[in-house]
Amino acid sequence: MIVDSHQHFWKYEPAKHSWIDDDMANIRRDFLPENLKEEFLANGVDACVAVQADQTLAETDFLLELANANDFVKGVVGWVDLRSETVDADLEKYHLEKKLKGWRHIVQGEADHNFLIRKEFLRGVSFLEKYDYVYDILIFPHQLGATLEFVKHFPHQKFVIDHIAKPYIKDGFYDGWAVLMQEVAKHENVHCKLSGMITEADYQTWTSTQIAPYMKLVLEAFGPKRVMFGSDWPVCLVAGKYSEAKGLVSNFISNLSASEQQAIMGDNAIKFYNL
Repeated sequence: MIVDSHQHFWKYEPAKHSWIDDDMANIRRDFLPENLKEEFLANGVDACVAVQADQTLAETDFLLELANANDFVKGVVGWVDLRSETVDADLEKYHLEKKLKGWRHIVQGEADHNFLIRKEFLRGVSFLEKYDYVYDILIFPHQLGATLEFVKHFPHQKFVIDHIAKPYIKDGFYDGWAVLMQEVAKHENVHCKLSGMITEADYQTWTSTQIAPYMKLVLEAFGPKRVMFGSDWPVCLVAGKYSEAKGLVSNFISNLSASEQQAIMGDNAIKFYNL
């Protein structure tokens, strides 16, 4: 089974989706399961994990509604205020939702470089293991230092780094990112998604050769058992077709064994998210 471990749905609203700037104007529209299903049929993908793009409980409920109505949407990564005093009760309420697999906060948008290791956030994350929830880490490279400290607090919590921590591929930023990614990868409860890479490069001129060193570092650091394919659809469409986002990963891993390729393209996501 081929599983896309990272994609989004939304009903486009200019205010809510203000992060979609003029350079991304072609995704200023609705993206729903019927649209994704067309991509999956064309590209041989069987299932997916829908990830939050808005920081509200309404977003979590919206994704769960879509997942419960569409069998190929096997899991949801929602949003809940992990800094809230009532977070334990909030998590317990959602625990009845079988397709709710984990949570994410848009940490990349926080001005505080140390957001992840503030006591309120650490307290909230401490409840996730109790409910068997995973946590998706969405950061920029300058937040990797805090991420390293963050994961040290929770040696048994399942984490996955989204979009290989969004290195500035367009600008050729590599060394600082690589050193810290290798350190984070030493913690075996941390996984990494090969996703969101073509949009970190130049939308118009990116090449697989340009992105290959970043994928190579991730594969070597995390190993084929802790890496998973994700398209980041529909965000990926600002830089290429779905087939290009998928092909970037599948072509890169084509020299691995058949079982390793299957792990990265589906089995790891199934195991990590308990799909």
